[in-house]
Amino acid sequence: MKKLLTILAISSLFLACKQAQKETETASIEVRDSIPDTTPKSPFLWEAANVYFLLTDRFNNGNKENDLNFDRGNPTGPLRGFMGGDIAGITQKIEEGYFNDLGVNALWFTPVVEQIHGDTDEGTGNTYGYHGYWAKDWTVLDPNFGTKKDLEELVKKAHENGIRVLMDVVINHTGPITEEDPVWPSDWVRTEPTCEFTTYENTTSCTLVDNLPDIFTESDEVVELPDPLLAKWKDEGRLSNELDELQLFFERTGYPRAPRFYIIKWLTDYVNDLGIDGFRVDTVKHADEKAWAELYKEASYAFETWKKKHPEEVLDDNPFFMVGEVYNYGASGGREFDFGDKKVDYFDHGFTSLINFDLKRDAHGDYETIFKKYHKLLNKELKGKSVLNYLTSHDDGEPFDKDRERPFYSANVLLLTQGASQIYYGDETSRDLTIEGTVGDATLRSFMNWEELDSLPQTKKVLEHWQKLGKFRQNHPAIGAGKHKRLAKAPYVFSRTYIKGDYKDKVVVGLDLPQGKKSLWVKGFFGDGTKLYDTYSNTEVEVKNGKVMLDNEYDIALLELAP
Repeated sequence: MKKLLTILAISSLFLACKQAQKETETASIEVRDSIPDTTPKSPFLWEAANVYFLLTDRFNNGNKENDLNFDRGNPTGPLRGFMGGDIAGITQKIEEGYFNDLGVNALWFTPVVEQIHGDTDEGTGNTYGYHGYWAKDWTVLDPNFGTKKDLEELVKKAHENGIRVLMDVVINHTGPITEEDPVWPSDWVRTEPTCEFTTYENTTSCTLVDNLPDIFTESDEVVELPDPLLAKWKDEGRLSNELDELQLFFERTGYPRAPRFYIIKWLTDYVNDLGIDGFRVDTVKHADEKAWAELYKEASYAFETWKKKHPEEVLDDNPFFMVGEVYNYGASGGREFDFGDKKVDYFDHGFTSLINFDLKRDAHGDYETIFKKYHKLLNKELKGKSVLNYLTSHDDGEPFDKDRERPFYSANVLLLTQGASQIYYGDETSRDLTIEGTVGDATLRSFMNWEELDSLPQTKKVLEHWQKLGKFRQNHPAIGAGKHKRLAKAPYVFSRTYIKGDYKDKVVVGLDLPQGKKSLWVKGFFGDGTKLYDTYSNTEVEVKNGKVMLDNEYDIALLELAP
């Protein structure tokens, strides 16, 4: 009897230990699951990046104390004044994991340099420089957006979360002339004629619109700094420092003190000081193309200098990245943009990628037609280069699905088409693009609809779809940079493959699938017995007889090799 009691005691102790071990293991799993996994699961490729583009002033207000500066209190047209969004607000969303949940690995926000102080009416309603494209002083940030310290913190937090930072830059024009903002000297800018956009000359040597002074980017003539800028720097106590830095820049480079080189110096300082990963360059076709090669050269020098100073903060060995907005450039045109009387290959002038204006039109076709087109373009005409695709933007008045009637299809097209993708803030939440009372592009620039995420179940459902596709794209460079092949026509199934060195990435995607039971043909791509994982439905499957079987409510499958 005593022996039996001893055995029972030992057995009880053993079971208690096993239960404690199990509880400990469960607890450790829960802890791990609660920590966001920001470790890249695959190499980062700019040509396959998932870029999130936002208007700094319209995304999130992280610091209400900087909402009003320079007496910018005059009434404006609808959505044409500052609304409070700032750099701190972007950083807040980085820390909350909003971008990681969306699979975003590159962040582009509108320019944050100091804007003109006054307001102006260009026929669209009284307007301030809330959008960031009306520079007054390139050497300092606009207090409405935040401070350089705020920007430094944003870059740091983005990098900690595996997100690269694209700074939006403008070289070809200043801000409009107002009572508070006098015109720059006549050897710096032209104030006429207004561009006609029919030849190379009347697109580059002119003002983009009335009252938007155009920098002489083609000139090598030496110019002095404007007196108002010198006076401003003196008042701010940084005149001597700015002049000393300019002296060192021109001594090192040997460039003449022509207008574009001053601006190139000022913009590349942000790369040198903060580790900015790339530039999105505004109004590219409205400046002499040689300026862009020079900008890229100096930005690359600044980026490598920053890397040497901060080796522990370097994310990878990718070089500095530059994507250009050549308005109305389409990937269908290959490498060159046609001005009518002259063609320019901007890929030969510092650009790795150009924004692609074609996809919003291509999106009206079927999936295979779209994917087959970009497979051909990126592997032939544009081989070695890339495009940044979009369906919605801040200044395109004809976006795809303006009424937000097809948000799921839009996500499928944008995030599964080869090339880099540009999510415009609110694409993933069906933010309204038809704001009553607005004029022109203001309707595209409402404040981010955060409140609808909590109040509208459909908005949350849309976001979840974008998140699943975004993370799949982020984890699989084959989606944006791989070779495309259709595996089955009905239901539609395709594969993507990316191979570089020892790295290989293979995925299969099914679209327009029936609800309930469905089979996806993968023969010739994944062999029988291969274990696959559908990240959309969180289901593990096995290839049998050249296909996989799924049974769920979804019309999409995102298949990867099972872990």
